[in-house]
Amino acid sequence: MEPWYRAMVGVLRPPFQLWFNWRFEGLERVPAEGPAIIAGNHLSYLDPFAHAYFVVKAGRRPRFLAKQELFDAPFVGTVLRGAGQIPVRRETGDRSPLEEAERAIAEGDVVVIYPEGTSTTTNADFSPGRGKTGAVRLSLATGVPIIPVATWGGQYVWRRDGRQSVAFGRPIWLRAGEPFDAAARTGADPDHAVVRAVTDQLMDELASLVDGLRGRYPERWTNAERPTK
Repeated sequence: MEPWYRAMVGVLRPPFQLWFNWRFEGLERVPAEGPAIIAGNHLSYLDPFAHAYFVVKAGRRPRFLAKQELFDAPFVGTVLRGAGQIPVRRETGDRSPLEEAERAIAEGDVVVIYPEGTSTTTNADFSPGRGKTGAVRLSLATGVPIIPVATWGGQYVWRRDGRQSVAFGRPIWLRAGEPFDAAARTGADPDHAVVRAVTDQLMDELASLVDGLRGRYPERWTNAERPTK
């Protein structure tokens, strides 16, 4: 994994680092060593780069659960597999991604999951949608709490639909919340209804973090196009 990971960081980090105006809050909540699970909101195609940069800034290496379609692309798939990322076959019930994520956690890695599973949202304010239960199930299986990490600003840059803007200097903000202990909220041997309810609580935590970022985001940057000065 090392050569591919170093290549990805070496190629991708400089342009993203220099082009956008980054703010990272709560980096200290990512443990300096040992396993961690990060759950992020999903606003845009920029989010994986943003969350990866957040984890790298915290001194760690991220491993993402990413959709299988990315791994099917000839070059992109080779890079992702070489860097140890984990493919997910959506809507199939395949448990192998969670099993691979459990192995990564056992090896002390930082695993990043998007509970929403897609960057497409029907929420006009870009608040998080309903999450799938995978992050909570991974936390329960491994005993590792979830660190919710919200991002804001990427929705103006690179979404599947809507107006886009790659204006230089656009703020991209991320904030980590308090660790979310799924096991403490479920009790012994939780059923699906309990896991579903705890997942909703996790998404509420992410929504609260998103609200905090949105409320402080510079007003002049809230339009898709770069505002005039």
